[in-house]
Amino acid sequence: MAELLILYHSRTGGSRQMAEAAYAGAAGEGPARLLRAEEAGPADLLAAGAYLFCAPENLAALSGAMKEFFDLCYYPVLGQIEGRAYAQMICAGSDGSGAARQLARIATGWRLKAVQEPLIICTHAQTPEAILAEKGIPEAELQSCRDLGQAMAAGLAMGMF
Repeated sequence: MAELLILYHSRTGGSRQMAEAAYAGAAGEGPARLLRAEEAGPADLLAAGAYLFCAPENLAALSGAMKEFFDLCYYPVLGQIEGRAYAQMICAGSDGSGAARQLARIATGWRLKAVQEPLIICTHAQTPEAILAEKGIPEAELQSCRDLGQAMAAGLAMGMF
């Protein structure tokens, strides 16, 4: 059975909490793997049947570590993962749309199939202190992440994508 790869980067904990919640939701539906972007490579993408990418937005773009993952993996898997399903979760201080657009453009280049609109969770961190502080994602928003992980894993297990 195909595996759902939940891939994330987190510096202040928000994206990590979101990815862990998605993984918890996916666990009962089928094979899922939770992996930090810094530890992942092309082989992980090739081994998975679908993807859930989770990253913070930094300065209206994907975090550097998440972008580095895409930079390192883009060409090695190009033409080999076309048509696979993906979804994305963005942890943002205010907007999140810049990072979501950037990730969607990368996924379009790989010819991945988006299965839902980006899930953007806003922490409202607007001061240097709040931006750099450890994040705490509210339970209701973590439930949305669990629901997304569950739906992705179930869809993959049922052969929907």
